[in-house]
Amino acid sequence: MLYHSMTTVSLFTAGVTILFIWFASRKNPFVAAYSFIRELFISRKFLILFAMMVGILLVNSVELKWENALNLKADYTHWFLAIEGDFVKNFQQFFHAHWVTEVTAFFYVIVFQALMIASLGIYASGKNMVYVHAVCYTVILNYLVAIPFYLFFPINEVWSYAPSGVSFYMYEVFPNFDAAYRPLSGINNCFPSLHTSISVSMAILAFRSGNRRWAAAAGISAFIIVFAIFYMGIHWLIDMLGGLVLATVATTLAVRWAQRSAYRNELPLKVESTI
Repeated sequence: MLYHSMTTVSLFTAGVTILFIWFASRKNPFVAAYSFIRELFISRKFLILFAMMVGILLVNSVELKWENALNLKADYTHWFLAIEGDFVKNFQQFFHAHWVTEVTAFFYVIVFQALMIASLGIYASGKNMVYVHAVCYTVILNYLVAIPFYLFFPINEVWSYAPSGVSFYMYEVFPNFDAAYRPLSGINNCFPSLHTSISVSMAILAFRSGNRRWAAAAGISAFIIVFAIFYMGIHWLIDMLGGLVLATVATTLAVRWAQRSAYRNELPLKVESTI
């Protein structure tokens, strides 16, 4: 029932987002939403930045149509299998259990989305607009780098590449995955792993923000999501390494740009310390 449709997935994502905001900020999540919406109205620059982030997410959603239109036949998956061999196959078989599948599916499908949304709410509720801006810059950079790779350097998901011998455990709990979720994630959009780069990016920003409660929650979530990409048989080890590099570069640039913007516009340079 949890993964019956994207409607239920969206409802659970909203619930997890509310819990994250409440846990990390110790404030009413609706206050966080008000603070975020208020900033959109009073800061033209932030409105433009947020619109750019939404725009790049929309571009990602049509990337599969561009692939079909370009009709590219390249496939470099065999390179990755030759380099890392049976790493993913051995990894997922070692940990396989139904309860592990349930937990990892929840983090891969639902918590991943909630991390991004909650980050905006948590920093907005603490009036830490530098990090609200940094989240937007980070997401934009992650997708700007990843989309060209998806178009011109296609790597198939591990389970879909027959010689890998890997299973797709997501079907055990989300049998409708292809119809409900696949339109958002192309089967050959593997390198770099955006599930790795986005989740690790949110964890890095959480640690840098000084909010210890959010750093703990985001850090644990990112760890489980990275575990999930291997356990589910989706990503190669090289995808994950590429995602880590992308997360490190994106967050470094994003915080730097957000701080420069703060100096120019006199945004509060507040760093939270939440126990």
